[in-house]
Amino acid sequence: MNKKLKLACCTALIAGFVASCSTSTDPADAYKGESSQEIYMKGKVALQDKSYSEAIKRFEALDVQYPYGANTESAQLYLIYAYYMKEEYTLAVAAADHFIRIHPTNPHVDYAYYLRGISDYYQNMGMVEQIFSIDIATRDLTQIQKSYSDFNELTVRFPNSRYVPSAHQYMVYLRNVLANHELRVAEYYYNRKAYVAAANRASGLVAHYQGAPAVVDGLVLMAKAYRKLGLTKLEQDALTVLKYNYPTVTVDYNSEYTVN
Repeated sequence: MNKKLKLACCTALIAGFVASCSTSTDPADAYKGESSQEIYMKGKVALQDKSYSEAIKRFEALDVQYPYGANTESAQLYLIYAYYMKEEYTLAVAAADHFIRIHPTNPHVDYAYYLRGISDYYQNMGMVEQIFSIDIATRDLTQIQKSYSDFNELTVRFPNSRYVPSAHQYMVYLRNVLANHELRVAEYYYNRKAYVAAANRASGLVAHYQGAPAVVDGLVLMAKAYRKLGLTKLEQDALTVLKYNYPTVTVDYNSEYTVN
C-alpha cells in the first residue's frame, strides 16, 4: 500500500513538473499570432493593470521577435519598470544597463539611470529590513555604494532631469548610511583596543562624509582614540574641530559624548 502511495505521489509530481515546463513559453514563440503593435499595446495594458508577469512576457517577446520594431525601444524601457515592480531587481538592473548601452541618446534614458539606482538599492534590502527598518549600516554595503554611484551619475549626466530631486534625496540617505557604516567599524576597532585603526577609520569618516550626522561621533571617537595612544596634539586638533563645528558637544572620556 505504501509503495503504491509513493508511486502515485511521484507520478503526480512528475506530471506537475512536465505541465509547468510545458506552460513556460520561449519569448521567440510567444504571441506568434499577434502583430508587434498588438503585443506592445497589450503589454502596456497589463502594466497599467499591475499584471507585471504578463507585461514582462509581452515586452520580452516584442524585444526578441521585433528587435527593430517601432515600439521595441519603448517596450525595453517599460520592461525595466515591470521588473522593478515585480521586485526582480537583478533583472531590472540588467535591463537598465542594456537600455543605457544601446540607447544612450533616448530622451528617457535618464529614467533608466533612475530605475537602475533604485533597483541596486533594493537588491540589498531584504524583506525584514523593509518591514522592520533594521540598521543596514551594519551589512555589506556593496549595492548601497553602487546605488549611490548610479544616482550620482544621473545627477551629473542629466542635471535638469525630473528625477534629479528624488535622486538627491536618495544620495543624502545613502551617504548617511555609508557614514554610519564607517562609524560602526571605527567603534568596533576602538572597543577591541585597536586605537590606531579606530582613529584612522574615524578620520576617514570625518574627511569624506562632512555634514553627515555620524561625523559628530567620529570626531569624539578620534579624540578618545588619540588620548588612548598618547597623541596629545592630534587629540587637541580633533577637539578644536569638534568645538568649532559643534560647540554644544563636549567629550566625556567615560562615555560617548554629552550635550551641554
